Amino acid sequence: MTGQNGFTIALDGSVTTPKGFRAGGVHCGIKKVQRFDLGAIVCDVPADVAAVFTTNVVIAAPLTVTKESIAKEGKLQAMLVNSGNANACTGEQGDKDARDMRATFAEALGVPEHYVGVTSTGVIGVPMPMEKLYRGIPELRTKLSTEGGDDFCQAIMTTDLVQKSICVTLTVDGKQVSVAGAAKGSGMIHPNMATMLGFMTTDAALQPGCLQSLLSHATDVTFNMITVDGDTSTNDMVVAMASGLAGNEPLGPNHPDWESFSAAFRHVAETLAKEIARDGEGATKLIEVNVVGASTDYDARTIAKTIVGSNLVKSAVYGSDANWGRIIAAAGRAGVPMNPNTVDIRLGDIAVLRQSAPVAFDEPAAKAYLDGNEVTIHVDLHGGAGKATAWGCDLTYDYVKINASYRT
Repeated sequence: MTGQNGFTIALDGSVTTPKGFRAGGVHCGIKKVQRFDLGAIVCDVPADVAAVFTTNVVIAAPLTVTKESIAKEGKLQAMLVNSGNANACTGEQGDKDARDMRATFAEALGVPEHYVGVTSTGVIGVPMPMEKLYRGIPELRTKLSTEGGDDFCQAIMTTDLVQKSICVTLTVDGKQVSVAGAAKGSGMIHPNMATMLGFMTTDAALQPGCLQSLLSHATDVTFNMITVDGDTSTNDMVVAMASGLAGNEPLGPNHPDWESFSAAFRHVAETLAKEIARDGEGATKLIEVNVVGASTDYDARTIAKTIVGSNLVKSAVYGSDANWGRIIAAAGRAGVPMNPNTVDIRLGDIAVLRQSAPVAFDEPAAKAYLDGNEVTIHVDLHGGAGKATAWGCDLTYDYVKINASYRT
């Protein structure tokens, strides 16, 4: 399937589709269930790297170690990931364990330590079972392959119900270029990075600094525009690696194919972000909120995130209740300027509010629309050119059940 910006969805693609990448996953025993809990993405060459990290001031040890690796040279050749244990709030021992993970994997691959990043996801405050990792890392090295994308996706999952992966291809300088990604995330998801891990790979060559600026912008309008439950975690990060093996001239803002590549990159990030929102713990519906007519894009983003994060809005969507009052109330408490007398609201194509006055609508038709597994809320403030989109999910009984017994 070819997008309007010239890229094509690679239906069988994965994080290993871009040239130079391998991946894999194994079960090393961190999780009690027989499911992969240790995975890695490895590049044949030192790859240019960009990253964004959680805004929580409590930062897990692996993120500190990965920041140190990236700061050394701006390149990574491998990302090692475990699930089932966050290695967060684990003191000096946690710092040591994160560094030992990096050193052990670097030795197994035969690369310098600063070419390895590490990250973890799972329960906070529990020491990492390092003996299990020491046994699992050598096995993982033997499982790395160009066919290992699905195994990697399984290895990074915690309460996720589905794997999240996307790959697109496009032509740059007459060469095929691929952009791919994998992610995990289901709970503790809130704008400005949440309990999510994202990994993007590409074989494009890029000019210095362009990958970081591209990732930062894409994150602002995708990963930072999702929410499940309003909690921001200690371990969240998105890492992008570029092998440069596609053979194109280095991409930058002045390259004729820059816009197409940027669109492909953003599409990968947006797809992963929406899949995280769709797979929210206990969720049955994906909610999209489109806000237009705000004074600025920033104001539109703030309002959209407030609406999609409102527990009252989320509960109403779960109950298929066309309660537009909760939507305008959420917009009004977002903390940015808006005219309360000029608001239009639609549920899909069904108008429920016009110029802040109720519109007679077909309640059964609205309920039938809200019964679907995707719900789009449109809000027009009629106050400017600012616009934004945010994504979330409904709030269900199962969300409470899952999080009431997360450790047990």
